[in-house]
Amino acid sequence: MKRRTVFAVLAAAITAAGAGRAAAEEARVRTAELAPEAERAIDRGLGFLAHQQNTDGSWGKRYTEAATSLALMAFMLKGHFPGKGPHGDALDKGLAFLVQRAKDGGGYMGVNMYEHGLGTLALSEAWGMCDRRDVRDTLKRAVEVILRAQSPAGGWRYLPRPEDADISVTVMQIVALASAREAGIHVPAAVIEKATKYVQGLQVKASGGFGYTGPQQPGFARSAAGVMALLMCGQRDSRAVLMGLEYLRKLPESKFGDERFYLYGHYYAIQAMYQAGESYYQEWYPHIRDSLLAKQKPDGSWSAGGGEESDPCYGTSMSILILGVPYRFLPIYQR
Repeated sequence: MKRRTVFAVLAAAITAAGAGRAAAEEARVRTAELAPEAERAIDRGLGFLAHQQNTDGSWGKRYTEAATSLALMAFMLKGHFPGKGPHGDALDKGLAFLVQRAKDGGGYMGVNMYEHGLGTLALSEAWGMCDRRDVRDTLKRAVEVILRAQSPAGGWRYLPRPEDADISVTVMQIVALASAREAGIHVPAAVIEKATKYVQGLQVKASGGFGYTGPQQPGFARSAAGVMALLMCGQRDSRAVLMGLEYLRKLPESKFGDERFYLYGHYYAIQAMYQAGESYYQEWYPHIRDSLLAKQKPDGSWSAGGGEESDPCYGTSMSILILGVPYRFLPIYQR
């Protein structure tokens, strides 16, 4: 897996600005990379998840396809892969659960398209790690479901039918398709173009934030999702992305505390900041890292508050995925 070349970039800065400034910059980068306490927290969280797997290979009590997908990605983020290492068997069982659910559903996983998008993303990231034909074939069918369900407006909604759209479900499908495309699965360019236009149409021009089904009532979580989606669609330097990033940066510091849809929002926000570039990432990551460290429970889990699904498997997996961005084992977390 490719690694960032941040230290090479900093080396050039050393020549230009002097050793003193370079030392300070390098220290700041290390701070925002992965502090030892964050690594310990991730290991404790994975330990919690390891004891929460259901007998059928899934995780969670409700929306098990979503919880299983997130748990699989949480383990893979740390470099644990199906069939390998101490958690290899558990990950094999989790992957088999998703493959079987897709088989039972004709390629469709879960009770809604958000779950299906997460399942597609997990299969795509796993396919890049395990090279199993059954995973590849299941991933292809899952992508076909997403392609068929795109609405005329360019987005997706909760049912696997091309009828309606909102930013939450749409962004999940965009991320899943972007990951699948990186894994070698064909995704027509026209699908991404339509999705890009749909998300762009949800931006509130006066603020840079994004609305849910139209350009009104922007909020933290939906705006983080919107920015991430546009970045995944190749809009890195677009005015829409830059406005969205500034909207997120200017939100009150409470966004790192108890913001509604806290984990959902930061799951997208930290990826958006990382993809946007070093200055955005270095500004954001230490704040969310420290906030999550303070929220971890003694058993290693995190709760999912702020109106989100209360399943601790969900909360723990999402927290690990946010904290563990510096690992970059998952292809989706690479620039």
